[in-house]
Amino acid sequence: MGKTTKIKVEEKIISIVKKDEQDYICLTDMLKAKDGSFFITDWLRNRNTLEFLSVWEKINNPNFNYGEFAIIRNQSGLNSFKVSVKEWVIYAEEADLLNVALFHCTAKDWRVANPEYAEKGMNIRDIASINELAVLSNLESLNAEMIKSGISKESRYLKLKEIAMYQLTILNEKDFIKTLKKLNEKVYVENKKKLK
Repeated sequence: MGKTTKIKVEEKIISIVKKDEQDYICLTDMLKAKDGSFFITDWLRNRNTLEFLSVWEKINNPNFNYGEFAIIRNQSGLNSFKVSVKEWVIYAEEADLLNVALFHCTAKDWRVANPEYAEKGMNIRDIASINELAVLSNLESLNAEMIKSGISKESRYLKLKEIAMYQLTILNEKDFIKTLKKLNEKVYVENKKKLK
């Protein structure tokens, strides 16, 4: 992090962080000064805000949990939808729990072990198999439900690791994707015959 200074604007304290010779003004401080935390919560409900944050995370956070974000994004805009800054941070930090459960390493460990991919801006999920990505999608949903249920991180990890091994074994043994492709081709041919 950079050097933080404070300025006073209309009797409100606003933080400014200097990093790499650039000044960054704390929007959170500005919003709190306006109308407290209401504006922050309302701002986070906005779909455009969430899209902006996802772009920022993609650029600056190689551990960002895109699966969890997809769940949040799909709910954004609904009257019942709310997400706090604390919840956003929790979602962003869960990626490595899932990475270790499925891939047996953190994103950082993977980048250190695979510098040729890391230099190209790739991450562990970019080179995952289709079966691994399918399992990862399931794990992200299950993890979100376990978080809502208040299950500890350690317990979630053990359960997610067990589920990951089980699901990946089944998908790899059955070659699930080939089966789906054959099924889709069969349905396509049957539908084409019906149209004639």
